Amino acid sequence: MKFKVGDRVNYLNENGGGKVVKVIDSKLVSIETSDGFEVPVLASELIIDRRFEDSKATEDLFATRNIPNPLAEKYKEEKEPEPSNVSEINPWGTIREEKGVYLAFEPHEQQWVLTGDIDVILINNTSLDILYSLFLEVDKSMEGIDFGSVPPDSKIVMETIGRDELDNWCKGFIQVLFHKDLPDRIYYPLHASIDLKVNRFFKEGSYRSNTLLQGKALLVNIAPESTLEVVSGTDSEKKYGFKSKASVAETIKAKPLIEKHKSSVGEAIVDLHIAELVDNITGLSSRDMLQIQKDYFKKTLNSAIESEYHKVTYIHGVGNGVLKNEIMKELDNYENTENTMASIIKFGVGALDVKIEYKE
Repeated sequence: MKFKVGDRVNYLNENGGGKVVKVIDSKLVSIETSDGFEVPVLASELIIDRRFEDSKATEDLFATRNIPNPLAEKYKEEKEPEPSNVSEINPWGTIREEKGVYLAFEPHEQQWVLTGDIDVILINNTSLDILYSLFLEVDKSMEGIDFGSVPPDSKIVMETIGRDELDNWCKGFIQVLFHKDLPDRIYYPLHASIDLKVNRFFKEGSYRSNTLLQGKALLVNIAPESTLEVVSGTDSEKKYGFKSKASVAETIKAKPLIEKHKSSVGEAIVDLHIAELVDNITGLSSRDMLQIQKDYFKKTLNSAIESEYHKVTYIHGVGNGVLKNEIMKELDNYENTENTMASIIKFGVGALDVKIEYKE
């Protein structure tokens, strides 16, 4: 259920409730309780307080008959604030990301990050107010998409888009001005280009956990605060005005899966024994375990190819040969690989070397 600022809500599984005073993101709202405290709560743990909806219906009834409404008199002091799409970055923990300005693409469906709508969020992880202007390349022409301001340590949901709109969010520019009432330094305006590959939106590994948002997101580092250029205050710059600082926005990439198994430069060793892949096999059938092993084989091999590794050794064990046969079938789908038995001295007879070749 989506809530808006001013909604009266109750807790779903316990007594109490309050009034929504801030929509933090699509899954989290901040409510003011009866004792005056403001707390963040998952939207899934709240329900609308229907008593206040009933009072609204009563108010409408009195209004149509020109009768003084005692309920309206009781609550006339309360004025609902305007809904806002600006909220604090992280009210629930410590931020570990580098200070700077970020563009984030946060899927609504966190369990299935490759499906559903996406919130496009501008994150101001600095101690400065920012004024921003966003332009995107649509059908080979530039369009002004959004402009506004974001307070320090805050974020703004600029747009909610569908998967079919992602092509339009790959190329563009963002311009940023930095402001502080009593600054100890002044920064040049920022002009950053955005150049993303659309296929990154369709890779699960692109969406990583972070401390700027509650959910996984594809993060683009528009400008680290440490790289912002400071005005030196020389006479010539004061006379002729500021120059702008140009940069290129960089996607923050999750660490490749294959790095977890790296044994040397360009090589990795992956143990596919089920005990190495899951903590508890209780309830798993033989078919379930084989599927987990096959999936992990494909994920690590794809990661190795993307990271330009030249050899991965897979330890499949001896057993009845079912897993080895499944691996051999999968390798038929990879034209740039060849396989041989791994070193018997090092791995015994239950391992396979997969060598990866790349075209010049």
